[in-house]
Amino acid sequence: MGNSLDDDRFFKVILSSIADGVFTVDSQRIITSFNSAAEKITGIPASQAIGKRCYEVFHADICEQGCLLEKTLQTGKESIDQPVSIVNSEGESIPISISTSVLRDADGQVLGAVETFRDLSTIEQLRKELFKNYSFEDIISKSPRIHKLFAILPDGAASDSTVLIQGPSGSGKELFARAIHNLSSRRTNNYVVINCGTLPVQLFESELFGYKAGAFTDAKKDKSGKIARADGGTVFCDEIGELPLSTQVKLLRLLQQREYEPLGSTSPVSVDIRVVVATNRNLKDLVAAGKFRDDLYFRIDVVRFDLPALKERREDVPYLVDHFIKLNNARRAKNIVSVSPEVMDILMRHEFAGNVRELENIIEYCFVVCHGNVIGREHLPAEIQETALPSDDSTERRIDPLSAAIDERSRIEVALKEHQGNKTRAARALGIDRTTLWRRLKRYGIGQS
Repeated sequence: MGNSLDDDRFFKVILSSIADGVFTVDSQRIITSFNSAAEKITGIPASQAIGKRCYEVFHADICEQGCLLEKTLQTGKESIDQPVSIVNSEGESIPISISTSVLRDADGQVLGAVETFRDLSTIEQLRKELFKNYSFEDIISKSPRIHKLFAILPDGAASDSTVLIQGPSGSGKELFARAIHNLSSRRTNNYVVINCGTLPVQLFESELFGYKAGAFTDAKKDKSGKIARADGGTVFCDEIGELPLSTQVKLLRLLQQREYEPLGSTSPVSVDIRVVVATNRNLKDLVAAGKFRDDLYFRIDVVRFDLPALKERREDVPYLVDHFIKLNNARRAKNIVSVSPEVMDILMRHEFAGNVRELENIIEYCFVVCHGNVIGREHLPAEIQETALPSDDSTERRIDPLSAAIDERSRIEVALKEHQGNKTRAARALGIDRTTLWRRLKRYGIGQS
């Protein structure tokens, strides 16, 4: 056996040859070694790191609370591939994954701990570029049907014509309405939302058009309505199919002449507004049933956006899941990375009667009960677990080839993200060998330049 000087030199050679950052600390979390990869990732020379406490060097988002090294020192339990962010010497935030383990001497006494960390900047940048390709304003989608709407959205917004947005509840109608406003020349003025299905008939006109003093018993002074507040901007009339016939005729006059009469007024008021309307009902059927004016229908059906249900755009589920995880991490100060492949499989098969809003609520629920970094099946609402379709052969046969390919690609992307790009671990999680994974990465163009 070599002497201690040779052992130390051998140890340093090994550390310097490792591509991942590695450093060791004593029982007080003071850094005792710092390899060259750690220098490169952090931008901090080993001479400046050694002798300092780890949190003085890394400034990670878990340093103040939840330090994994401290937890490892206290419990003796290792941590594997936990995602965190550190701040390098240039003040830039760097995404990394870290693993920690306790160091013991020959007698089993704790000497300190070791942490290895991997720079995920390239993987994160690729993920951002991929995600950017499937978002427009605040709308997230990979669906060809939605991308056709993306293509005409700027022109529709610039036209100042009345816009009709049709789609089931929770499909994103208000997101499209706000995008139309944000892309229009009116974006610096007010965007006013009117929910036609919530106000009682007797209050609707006063809320919409305002009133003059003395118009009714409690009208002590003039009050402007929502239309007046939207002057120069955009009015979004949600659930217009719920509008009573008596009010439809007044909305028609507003659209035709751009003027209205407040309650109790004897003269019309001119207004400059852009009108966007939305409904989850089939307006043509309402017209046929005599519940919606045909002249109003043809006045609002100028530029139309028909939004599909989420079950008709299942390829969007992984991107929406990622989006809602990000939102909830920011709102709740958590660091959940992803859902497990099993959860993604369940969500890809779910019917989503409530569409995107239902998916958002599911992820929010998972954030309440999940205390780790990955959302598992046990974190899903009970009704989702109970109604999850089995992934047996008969189920697979009911899925068309395109849906199966979309499903498989999504599972691969989730597995790679969950394991920080490590293909061996991703393949193991997917239940396939590494060679098969490489072939499928090539087939779907995942990670290809």
